[in-house]
Amino acid sequence: MSSGKVASWAHGEEFVDEADLFADDGVLARARERGNELGAPPVLPGAGALMRLLAAAVQARSAVEIGTGSGVGSLYLLAGMHPDGVLTTIDPEVENQRAAREAFAEARIRTPRVRTIAGQPRDVVGRLTDHAYDLVAFPAHAPHAEELLEHARRLLRPGGVLVIPHALFHDRVADPAARDATTRAVRGLLRAVSEAEDLVPALTGSGDGVLAAVLRPRKG
Repeated sequence: MSSGKVASWAHGEEFVDEADLFADDGVLARARERGNELGAPPVLPGAGALMRLLAAAVQARSAVEIGTGSGVGSLYLLAGMHPDGVLTTIDPEVENQRAAREAFAEARIRTPRVRTIAGQPRDVVGRLTDHAYDLVAFPAHAPHAEELLEHARRLLRPGGVLVIPHALFHDRVADPAARDATTRAVRGLLRAVSEAEDLVPALTGSGDGVLAAVLRPRKG
């Protein structure tokens, strides 16, 4: 990658000052630190800004996030959602959700706006209502990601948005020499999204890569 391209990427990452998103300007920085300590790397600022934009674009009133981590992505989504929007966020790790709830409290997010669920994502999303959500988000490297994609398509309303951060997976996806199981699984997920006739996708380099797609309204 050229030095100019690196500088442009860095400029994009800094374009939205995340310290301005909440009254406490250190909320996201502290949440990032907790995430790194827990081994749950948070989305980078550029990816978070795009997640916020997409949530705002559909004025999301109901969203599902798979992989709460320390709450960084959750906070970006909440910052973009409708003021009365409710985020359902799922994570199998209780420690992650405890850290996320601390971040929500620091950001003064009203309790009714976030529903945290500890459990295996495949089990939880299977119980959620069809076509009831404006936005669904999950990381590209999540276990069983292609199965989660099918759930997301079921959960989204027509015109709803799918958001998949970490879609370039540490720049390994575009590297033909990277053939580990996770990278191959991420490539398979990207291919499945690009080939889905009911999705209108785009892949961006923001953060660690964000794959976004809109669910087409059903024909007839």
